[in-house]
Amino acid sequence: MNTMPPTECKAWSQLATHAESWKSVHLRELFAHDVARSVQFVAQAPGVRLDYSRQRLGAMTLRLLCHLASERGLPEWREALLSGKKVNSTEDRAAWHSALRAGPEAPAEVKEALSRMKDLAGRLRQTRKYRTIVNLGTGGSDLGPRLVADALGDGTLEVRFAANVDPRDLERALEGADPAGTLFVVVSKTFTTQETMANAEAAKRWGGRKFMAVTSNVEAARKFGADEILPMWDWVGGRFSVWSAVGFAAMCAIGVQGFDELLSGAKDIDEHFREAPLEKNVPVLMALAGVWNANFLGAATHAVLPYSNALRLFPSYLQQLEMESNGKRVDREGRLVDYATAPVLWGMEGTVSQHSFHQLLHQGTQIVPVDFIDISSNELLTANARAQADALAFGTDDPALPAHKQYPGNRPSSILLLEGLSPRNLGRLIALYEHKVFVQGVLWNLNSFDQWGVELGKEMARKLLSGR
Repeated sequence: MNTMPPTECKAWSQLATHAESWKSVHLRELFAHDVARSVQFVAQAPGVRLDYSRQRLGAMTLRLLCHLASERGLPEWREALLSGKKVNSTEDRAAWHSALRAGPEAPAEVKEALSRMKDLAGRLRQTRKYRTIVNLGTGGSDLGPRLVADALGDGTLEVRFAANVDPRDLERALEGADPAGTLFVVVSKTFTTQETMANAEAAKRWGGRKFMAVTSNVEAARKFGADEILPMWDWVGGRFSVWSAVGFAAMCAIGVQGFDELLSGAKDIDEHFREAPLEKNVPVLMALAGVWNANFLGAATHAVLPYSNALRLFPSYLQQLEMESNGKRVDREGRLVDYATAPVLWGMEGTVSQHSFHQLLHQGTQIVPVDFIDISSNELLTANARAQADALAFGTDDPALPAHKQYPGNRPSSILLLEGLSPRNLGRLIALYEHKVFVQGVLWNLNSFDQWGVELGKEMARKLLSGR
């Protein structure tokens, strides 16, 4: 596999030269002169259609980006990821989250854990002995299950979440709950995570009687008093773990069948990612467009705007997935990088965002590429998403308008279209972004599966608390 900096790749230099020719090209002109553009720059994965025709790129751009991916050894890295090789070099681990949704081909330990999850969640939903389920975790042990439960929870059980060490967070999660009818799910790989264990101890003081754990530290969980313990494995990173027992609270919220469909949707994308050629591979194309925008067009941020209230937490989920994975200044060989890596990711649900920060998107001095997510569930939402994408791309060209009413346009965006928000489609959507992040890590020569940058602050906090 290629270990040189990406800036030393032939395709990188070609892209830098090519980008100069795009400084004076407007999307308005591209669409006017190429009637096939809206068809040419579209790709399909199972259940998902990517329209990237409003990105500021052309056929030559795409060819050069695919050449860069080949030079970086993406096909070999992709096979290493999906076959469970140790792609997490700094921690000497695999990042085999795809094995969690592999169905009959999954490792025996995964199938055993999933079977236990289904049995426990099925009984909880059927008997309703515990009406309230409270997930105590943080980071990857919170954001994924919270997203799935919030998007698809059917109300059979009341599933709540507490992630912040601020006591008010747990207080809100426990409002109106009955200690005898509340089950706490403590999720921590080490069972030492400061925020999680502080909340677990506070839950005991509140009167919590029933605790289960999702952890790799079985001894500590038993000592704490967990009645049931589900496993976590070191080859699954926290932000990629919603498919595992970390997603137990989500399974309680959406049901066993719903969770099975979530896994199946992710597997659909794993297969597409493995098999589709680069130029038709949806997560690869998403990654290539992002690299083009960040490294050659100078975009420092990226907005994700789901036109769905059910997906209101998706931008927060992606912030960890993308910025914790690729917010790195050192490459796989320990060299300081001299090129942009992960952009700052942000966003919120549309159409609420249209009355918030879209002013900056349309008329600000910064160019912010946007992903619009359209689940085609409502004509008004779909119309607004497409209108915003068109307004960003084409702007206005009426010289009679005063300056403050002019829209410059030429601002890149993509539209991800899903036919409704089912568990299967949510699984597909999450897996698309997982693989996008991995591809960008390969192109930037980064290890996307460690997060050493979060350790210093935690260590300093421990010292302050100990009085040192």
